[in-house]
Amino acid sequence: MSSSYSSLTIDCQSHVFPVPYAELLTKNRGWIRVEKQEGSFRIQYGDLQSFLLNLESYDPQKKIQDMDRAGIDVSILSVNIPGPEALDPDLALPAAQLCNDEICGLCSQYRDRFYGLAVLPLQLSHEIYLAEYHRAIHSLHLSGVVLYSHIGGKPIDHSDLEPLYTQAEHDGIPLVLHPTVPTWGGVVQDYSMIPMIGLMVDHSIAMLRLILGGILERHPNLSIVHPHCGGVIPYLMPRIEEQTEVKKRGRDHIRKPPGEYYRKVYLDLVSPSPLPMEYVLRFHPENRLLFGSDHPWIRIEVFKQMVENLPIEKRTKHRIFGENAKELFRL
Repeated sequence: MSSSYSSLTIDCQSHVFPVPYAELLTKNRGWIRVEKQEGSFRIQYGDLQSFLLNLESYDPQKKIQDMDRAGIDVSILSVNIPGPEALDPDLALPAAQLCNDEICGLCSQYRDRFYGLAVLPLQLSHEIYLAEYHRAIHSLHLSGVVLYSHIGGKPIDHSDLEPLYTQAEHDGIPLVLHPTVPTWGGVVQDYSMIPMIGLMVDHSIAMLRLILGGILERHPNLSIVHPHCGGVIPYLMPRIEEQTEVKKRGRDHIRKPPGEYYRKVYLDLVSPSPLPMEYVLRFHPENRLLFGSDHPWIRIEVFKQMVENLPIEKRTKHRIFGENAKELFRL
C-alpha cells in the first residue's frame, strides 16, 4: 500500500456480486430472470440480453490480491447489474437491504481497503427509498449511491427521484451513474451491440437528461459521477450546445449552456484505449477526473498502466489516481 494517506491510489469503479443477492434474483418474475447453473448464474433481461455471471471472479479476497498486484490501495465497491431498481416491487427493498448490508460487511472486513456505494429501491415510493438511503448512508456509513441509467424503464430525471437529489445534495453524497441494459435495446440487439454500444449510449442519455431535465440546475451542488470517459457526451457536447444555444432547443429547464453543468460532473477514465482518456483530459477539468478499472471485467493493471503512460504532469496523475476521489467520497 501507499506510504501516506495523501498518496492513496483509489479505484472508483470496482464491482462485487454477493452470493445471497444472486440467489434472491432467482425469485424475480419480471423483466429480470435468473437461472442458477453449476457454479454460475444466467441473467436474462427480457428477450434482449443475457449475461453469464461467474461469482468466483467477484471473490473479495481475489479482488484484494488483484489490487495489491496493481498497486491499488482502495476500491470503491458497487454491486454489478442488475440492481434492485430493476426487480419486482416485492423484492426491491429486501434486495437493496441485502446488497447494502453485504457491501457494509466487506468494508468492515477489509477496513481501509474497501469503501462502498449503496443501491436503492428507486421504483418504490420516496418514503421507502429514502428510508433505505438514510440507513445505508448514516447507519452503514456507505460513501455514495449507485444511480442506474434508468429505473425499470423510468428516466432518471423523473419527478419521483427529486427527493433523492434533494437529500444527496444536502448530505454531500455523490451519485454514481452506471449503465444497465436499455429498454430500447432491441434496436442494437443484433451482433452483441447492447454491451458493445448500447450500455454506453444509455448512460449518456441518462446524463444528458440530468442536465436538460434541470436536475443540475435545481441542485447545483449535487455530485454526479459519469463513468467510462463520459460515454459519448464529451464527443457530442459541441453538437448538443449548438442545438441548445443556437437553435434554442431543449432549453426549457436550463439557464446555462449544457457544458457548464457538465464541467462540474466527475468522469472516470474507464476505457480500453488511452485515446478517449487523452480526449477527456483535454475536454474536462482535471479536478473532476477519477481512476477506475471496472474490475473484475478487466485486469486493473491494464487501466493503471494506460493512465501512467498518459502525457500529463505528475500533479494531474496524482489528482486522477486518488486526490479527486478522496475529496469526492470524503475518505
